[in-house]
Amino acid sequence: MGWNWRNGFQEVANTKPLFLTIYATVIIGVIFSSFYVFSAIYSKPLVDSSNSWLSSPPSAISSHNVDSHPTEPALNFSRSATVGLTTGPQSVLMPPIWQVPSKTKKMPPLKAFQLTKELVQQRVKDNVIIVTFGNYAFMDFILTWVKHLTDLGLSNLLVGAMDTKLLEALYWKGIPVFDMGSHMSTVDVGWGSPTFHKMGRQKVVMIDSLLPYGFELLMCDTDMVWLKNPLPYFARFPEADVLTSSDQVIPTVVDDRLDIWQQVSGAYNIGIFHWRPTDSAKKLAKAWKEMLIADDKIWDQNGFNDLLHKQLGPPVDEESGLVYAFDGNLKLGILPASIFCSGHTYFVQATYQQFRLEPYAVHTTFQFAGTEGKRHRLREAMVFYDPPEYYDSPGGFLSFKPSIPKSLLLDGQHTIESHFSLVNYQMKQIRTALAIASLLDRTLVMPPLWCRLDRLWFAHPGVLEGSVTRQPFICPLDHVFEVNVMLKELPEEEFGPQIDIKEYSFFDNPSVPRQVKDSWLDVKLCQKGSQDCHASNGTSPQGVLRFPKRSNEETFKAVFSSFKDIKVIQFSSMQDAFLGFSDKTREQKFRNRVKRYVGIWCCVTDHTPGHIYYDMYWDEKPGWKPKAPQTPADDHPPL
Repeated sequence: MGWNWRNGFQEVANTKPLFLTIYATVIIGVIFSSFYVFSAIYSKPLVDSSNSWLSSPPSAISSHNVDSHPTEPALNFSRSATVGLTTGPQSVLMPPIWQVPSKTKKMPPLKAFQLTKELVQQRVKDNVIIVTFGNYAFMDFILTWVKHLTDLGLSNLLVGAMDTKLLEALYWKGIPVFDMGSHMSTVDVGWGSPTFHKMGRQKVVMIDSLLPYGFELLMCDTDMVWLKNPLPYFARFPEADVLTSSDQVIPTVVDDRLDIWQQVSGAYNIGIFHWRPTDSAKKLAKAWKEMLIADDKIWDQNGFNDLLHKQLGPPVDEESGLVYAFDGNLKLGILPASIFCSGHTYFVQATYQQFRLEPYAVHTTFQFAGTEGKRHRLREAMVFYDPPEYYDSPGGFLSFKPSIPKSLLLDGQHTIESHFSLVNYQMKQIRTALAIASLLDRTLVMPPLWCRLDRLWFAHPGVLEGSVTRQPFICPLDHVFEVNVMLKELPEEEFGPQIDIKEYSFFDNPSVPRQVKDSWLDVKLCQKGSQDCHASNGTSPQGVLRFPKRSNEETFKAVFSSFKDIKVIQFSSMQDAFLGFSDKTREQKFRNRVKRYVGIWCCVTDHTPGHIYYDMYWDEKPGWKPKAPQTPADDHPPL
């Protein structure tokens, strides 16, 4: 367009000055008119304070049986995302992310959200687009993913919606979204399911579609979050066609260089990878897509690894850390797992802390409780964004200070026996806390859980040789507890009332409101009969309630009914705090429930099967020892 305008000016200049003046006046008028139109469209305030995120204008795609008023709660976002102009030959001024569309407007038709170069170009900045995708079941993960990026000042992002319910919900929150045309279920499909593999294939098709647009592509899974702007890091390797994360658990470098490709034994992980729109990258994407289409039994990540390993080496040069891969022409870099973290290098090894590095990302791999486990781990790390009501439970909270003898933590060798002794000691206290939380109808804030041994899916000597796992370490809750079961709605007639839990870092989270933190009662357990140790609701001048050990259900109810308006009740210990439920039926339902709360440790090296079941009531079985099932008939959770 600019070249044509210049030619037009030149032609007129060669004729008469009067026509030159008229021509220039017309062109300048068009330019100023365009600026006026864009200014009128986008001059409204960043946020209309009268608009709630829960209220949505009528939908233009209601014919698809999609709720036009999404009911998921609004997150406690600042909505202050900085958004610059997109760059490119057809740059268009876009509204800021999180700016809610006007209620007076209908949602555009579904075809307006089709993936096109023009749609992507509206969001591109510095020729880079950052993309994730998912279905409605991962709405909160997607919001968290977007929030982290916008907090980092990154606005060049797009979310692929695999169902129209998600597409509509994201649109009404002001999040750039496109329709993947999948029409898949809105529920969590589960890792490894046929639908899960279908989602993976759609990712590959999407990469193959996006690369020909000519933009650099940072493709991400929704179960990861960005902690630091990664784009300057990727720019350090301009020759790379593909930069991929990996499942490497043994460090190959102790700084922020690329991992040494010759030493990487873990699989390349496709949850985080950066593509440049080179011929080699396009060739890889096409071959990957064709491989998966030809054989629906191939897992997308395995296919990616197989293709790259068709030829691996030689190195591109002596300095960059890049390696020739795939067809011998593609230049590949493996992102350092210490700062582009897996669920193991972040939550178990905390490699970045030990190397004094700043992590760029964490991907919730290496965990054992499905989607609920991923969410809980991110909450433990305080990097998951929840709605305000998550931080203020109506019934209030219960917490306690775990009491662990130094000998259980540090003395002796780190063995299966010493590991189970440490975990069982904590488990008994947690069992008591769960009972009191159920009795008082409060949400239990779990304590930090200490482990001596790592948990994996295969036999190992306690921790992975070559890793930097410290012993003991605060292990993720899903290493011992079945987080997905704990958070599941179980039938009350069989398992008693639901017991809600929160992550151990809950009270450290700045999102917990002041009215919760300021409403606090400390309870110090005391020996019945000792001075000032009797069941009453009287507190000391310091606001501490002394409460007898081994109290029964009636005593708990009588005393703590006076404190039902107190948000947080924290016990000094759970050792011998509660005798148990008076109602034997309720006691049995409680036992049915919490028996299902614990999982397995895996795995011993000299026996098959190699896992050992945790037992919530280990202390009621004289001589209990941690042993793998001796026969197939023994291979079941404790009765």
